[in-house]
Amino acid sequence: MTDRTDLSKIIASKGDNPLIISTVNLQSQEDAEFERKLQELKFKQELRKDWILFLVRDVVIIPAAMLFILAVSGYSLFTQIYR
Repeated sequence: MTDRTDLSKIIASKGDNPLIISTVNLQSQEDAEFERKLQELKFKQELRKDWILFLVRDVVIIPAAMLFILAVSGYSLFTQIYR
């Protein structure tokens, strides 16, 4: 018995019609409703996080970086012209 395998996998895969192992749904109606509301809350939090990241990255940081680059290049051009 040096080769040990999971007995449930062997039993489930034997024969022409493999066994389908399923779990019985024993949740009560309140638990299902609570789970649905929890998933909705998680979705809303993810959406809010995505919007905040969009605003910070695409609306604030990228234009600020572009303005900085334009300011530095404008200053460099200004100093080159008036030398």
